[in-house]
Parts: sequence; C-alpha cells; structure tokens
Amino acid sequence: MRPGGRQGAGTSQLIRRDLAAYAFLIPWAAGLILLVVAPLGWSLYLSFTDYDLLSSPRWIGPANYLELFTEDDRFVHSILITGGYVLVAVPLQLGAALAAALLLAKERRGKGLYRSLFYLPSLLAASVAVSITWRAMFDYGGPVNGVLGWFGVSERAWINDPSTVIWTIVALEVWRFGAPMVIFLAGLQQIPGELYEAAALDGAGRLRKFVSVTVPMLSPIVFFNLLLGIIGAFQTFAPAQLVGDGNGGPADSTLFYALNLYQQGFDHHRMGYASAMAWLMLIALAVVAAFLFRGSRRWVHYGDNT
Repeated sequence: MRPGGRQGAGTSQLIRRDLAAYAFLIPWAAGLILLVVAPLGWSLYLSFTDYDLLSSPRWIGPANYLELFTEDDRFVHSILITGGYVLVAVPLQLGAALAAALLLAKERRGKGLYRSLFYLPSLLAASVAVSITWRAMFDYGGPVNGVLGWFGVSERAWINDPSTVIWTIVALEVWRFGAPMVIFLAGLQQIPGELYEAAALDGAGRLRKFVSVTVPMLSPIVFFNLLLGIIGAFQTFAPAQLVGDGNGGPADSTLFYALNLYQQGFDHHRMGYASAMAWLMLIALAVVAAFLFRGSRRWVHYGDNT
C-alpha cells in the first residue's frame, strides 16, 4: 500500500474518533445550554423588565437596579442581615468542623460510626423537617428551655425575640459541620507524618505542631471550605423561612437576602425585580470569590511553595 493511502486511513480514523468524542459531548453541551446558559440569559433579560408572572415582560431598562439602591430599604437591610450572618456562622462552622476532624482523625475503636454520626446533620439540616424541628426546639416549652431551666435560666421564646432568633439560625448552620469535617479529615490524612516527627525533634509541643505544621498544610482545605461555606451561607433560605415567621420577622431580624428575593418574586409577583436581585447576588459572590482567591496567595500554601 502506498504511504499516501496509509496516511489517508490514519486521518479518517482520527476524524471518526473525534466525531465519537463530540457525539458523547452533545448531551452535556445540550444540558449546559438548556439548563444553565438559557436560564441565565432569560433571567438577565427579566432583570431589565417589569414582569408579574401573569402578563408578558415589559422592558423598563435599569429601573429595577436603580430602585434597589435608592428606594428599597429592605434590600439594604437584607444585605446587612446576610453579611453579618456570613461573618459569624461560617467561621464558627469551620472551627467546629476542624475541631471534630482533629478528634476523629485519631485511631480509636468505632471511629467509622463516630464519623457517620457527626456527618449525619449535613444530610438532614437543609431539609424542611429539620428547620421546623429546630423552631420547635427553641420555642416555649421546647427542649432548649427545658435544659436551660435546670440551670435557673428563665424560659423564653428564642425565635420570637429579634435579638436571639438570628442566633438560633447560626446554631443550625454550625450544627451542619459534617461536610467540611469530612474534607478536613481527608486533608489531615494527607499530611506526612515526617513533618510532625521533625517538629517533635525540634522540641515542638502539640500547639506548636498545630500552628506550624497542621495549619499550613491544611490551608488549601481551609480555603476550599471557606469559599463553599460563604457561597452556601449567602443562599440561606429554608432556615430563614421556617425558623423565623416566614416573612423576615420578628422585626425583619431574619430577612435574609434569599428570603427577600423569594418574597419579591413569588409573594409580590415582581419577578423582574427578583431577577435583578439574583444577578446582584451573583456579582457579589463573584467579587467575594475573586477577593478570596487574590488574598489566598498570602496564606494558602500548596505543595510546591511550602
């Protein structure tokens, strides 16, 4: 066979292989376009319209965005509530997750059972049933008041007090530390034992080993959990809807951003306005993520720069 014939056959095989690869990519590409790109484009269009879910969208330009920043006091309040919640709940959750991971990383009998029990709240806490149960726990006559009564603390409705209801939701978020705990556990198991041995030879105690070895080696895991935790906390909805009174109360103390967005879209039938809020959340999360990535250069240590 002539060389040209062999080259032509090889080229046809490459083409067939590429076509097969593209054929397998078609379902993924179709899903990306239909389920991600198209909805994003439609919501961006709606954010510049007046749309009440019943009639056709009416183009109004940037009026929704202008109203958000100049006329809507509840929008600003929801940002403050959500921002404060993120600043408090996320670090507390990561601290609890790391503490549990350090305890469960040690070899002991039944460690698999303990790990499963600690992880279980992450599977349940986002559900409607758990949010309702959490509300009942902190209400009058609930278990929390019953336990505190043993120590002489007077009974109170934690969920009806604007100064305490937000802390019940923070407690629920901290209780969901199972997912970051598992990731911390995986990171702890990847730290070489030689590093701890070298630190021990230098006279380092437990605290010094934790600060000088564990924390730097876990810094990429901390960054990953921090980023996911912030994104998830910004989107908190079910606890705000069900632990509070469902309308952001009492006294708008549980008016989280996602709850305010839902109310604008489905309670007040202002879907164009809600779409503008959704895009502002997307932009805010992108800015926060960019800031974290830029700042991570100073404190996140990878294998090639430790």
